[in-house]
Amino acid sequence: MRRTGLSAVAAVGVLGLTLTACTSVGEVANQQAAMRATEVSGTLTYWDTADAKAEGPVYDQLISAFQAKYPAVKVNHVYVDFNEAQSKFIAAAGAGKDVPDVLRIDGGAIPALVNASAIAPLDGTPALEDQPDFLPGPLDTTVYKDHVYGAPQVTDTLGLLYNKALFKKAGVANPPRTWAELKAAGKAIKAKTGADGLYLNSAAYFFLPFLYGEGTDWVDADNKKITVNSPKVTAAIRTAQDLIASGAAVAPNYADLYGGMQSAFKEGKVAMVINGPWSVPDDYSGPAFKDKSNLGIAPVPAGGSGTAGAPTGGQNLVVYAKSQNSAAAHAFIRFMNSAASQATVAVKNGTLPTRASAYTAEVKRNPTIAGFQPVLEIARARPAVAKGGELYTPFETTLGRILQGKVGVQRGLDETAKQFREILTDYHAG
Repeated sequence: MRRTGLSAVAAVGVLGLTLTACTSVGEVANQQAAMRATEVSGTLTYWDTADAKAEGPVYDQLISAFQAKYPAVKVNHVYVDFNEAQSKFIAAAGAGKDVPDVLRIDGGAIPALVNASAIAPLDGTPALEDQPDFLPGPLDTTVYKDHVYGAPQVTDTLGLLYNKALFKKAGVANPPRTWAELKAAGKAIKAKTGADGLYLNSAAYFFLPFLYGEGTDWVDADNKKITVNSPKVTAAIRTAQDLIASGAAVAPNYADLYGGMQSAFKEGKVAMVINGPWSVPDDYSGPAFKDKSNLGIAPVPAGGSGTAGAPTGGQNLVVYAKSQNSAAAHAFIRFMNSAASQATVAVKNGTLPTRASAYTAEVKRNPTIAGFQPVLEIARARPAVAKGGELYTPFETTLGRILQGKVGVQRGLDETAKQFREILTDYHAG
């Protein structure tokens, strides 16, 4: 069972103690850290999946600062393509050649990297110093088989983004908290403004809030069960069908799921979308959000279970299992992932920190970060499945066929369950 071993209450308590004792204790800690810095040496290779042009400058500055603090460590900073990082790293680790000491990787890749014996646990290492300061959601993406294998660097999730002007014109006072409320709001918006209510993106990742709202997922990783054709998943899809049939939502452009959604939203043709913080700069580029304050951010609606949920995304720092520079790797991660470093990155790049103490007043001046911080409270880690990435396409294909009326809900999901069993050979039917 995946767990962090830390409650939110405990995290807040430990953080409070840290902040109240940060004078003399902090000075001593800094002196000790400076002494240890002279003892760490070696050449460290770091594969970075960040966007070199848009995100890279602040990371380059931090790496320079790290090398100034650790003069005996040289960092070989290499940018690698996000989409190729996992397969490239596993291949290099398997060959035992040209493997980086530290890798920045999506949280969903952790199980596959562990099963390939490619990364080392970070439990109790300096890389996870001040572990209680990490938000439970991002930290949980690093846990597999009761060990912590990564240090969360940045996080994200899905929220309900909405057009405040269309809401006001339609007389909708607040963002909907349930799919039933969204149905009512979407119909009112359509009737009074002519704009569509919700753009229903059927891409698998963006549909997860419908499943989470029913208290389910595609698979039950703890019990190795395939649940994609369960009654709860059926209920989630019927909710989506009802939203479209009622006129509260518009079906997607199946040829361009994400692009169609973004175009409609930023042009003011639709009032609501389910999207993440990465989309906000693009939203601002459209006429609907020339006034940036017109963009609202709220948690995704709750479903039949009475609770709401969205997937935790983000990037983690991991260490090669056979690194000859583990001490330098741990020191590097600790430095790059400190609260001060995360706050610096948040201010420069607009990304969401994974540490509670990094949400400073300066960081929260960014309206996107301020808007998504409470949304993170309902974010949940995706199932810890080594081949989890292979499940998206079968589900997405089936969902598109169902919403277009090409196959019935149960028949389509039964077909998907069969495909899942071919991928997850050690799983059984739910």
